[in-house]
Amino acid sequence: MRALFLIPGDATEQLQATAAVAAVADQLSMEVHIACAPALAPCWSLVPAVKKVIPFDFGSATLADWANLLGSVREPDFQLCINLATGRQVDLMLSMSHIPTRIARGGFSATETVPAPAGGWPNQTLETYLKPLGVSLDAVLFRPTLPKAALDQASSLLPAGDGPLLLLAPQGGAADWPAERWLGLPAQIAAKLPTLRCLQRSPATASEVRQRAALVARADVVLASDPITVELALLLGVPLVALGRGPETLPQRQGVIGLGEVAHLADLLPSQVLSALGFG
Repeated sequence: MRALFLIPGDATEQLQATAAVAAVADQLSMEVHIACAPALAPCWSLVPAVKKVIPFDFGSATLADWANLLGSVREPDFQLCINLATGRQVDLMLSMSHIPTRIARGGFSATETVPAPAGGWPNQTLETYLKPLGVSLDAVLFRPTLPKAALDQASSLLPAGDGPLLLLAPQGGAADWPAERWLGLPAQIAAKLPTLRCLQRSPATASEVRQRAALVARADVVLASDPITVELALLLGVPLVALGRGPETLPQRQGVIGLGEVAHLADLLPSQVLSALGFG
């Protein structure tokens, strides 16, 4: 049996859907195919149940692209489609498919509609799409699969020493926490905990999701404003201080803190960040 997920959006939105995709695959014993932008395909290397990624750019698709997608989804025998896209084109395409069960928030192609999420951690709010199938979702328990080779490579990049590792992942740009504060933070922490190791990395791209995930998995705590690194820390269960993320958009579990507002990260003082990391 096969399930098709149509997932528009960026890399963070792909990562936020991984737990829901894995739940459908596990609980319904289904092989899963994902349609998403071509550059985002590496995000799905973290979920072994995804057998195929169909490259499709929802944001710039032409009529020919939609026709090709229809051909791709009609050829295999899909029993289920969970559609996170909206618009007349996707409805036309799905209405001409042979997929008997099509779940979406709306649109004339849906055989089952679900309410819009009321807010909260995006990974968990996708449960609304799964309830009609009798599939439960506890997104906080999901963990991506990482190969040993990737973990070993990540270990080779770590600073020497046996102290705990803090991974710093700024997003960069004018709206981020100022660069000089990111650079000055390790010395301030060293004054309180000399054995702490710090490693700073530039923003991750979708093409390096597996490598960044392995690096996050080797960290003891992550401080990040980079969206991909934030999502990976949440998926891997690593303690996290997420700059620019409101607490309402994060899972309610110990070790996860949202600090500051996106528009006002420059106002955050180093003492506030240190306190969130447990060095206050």
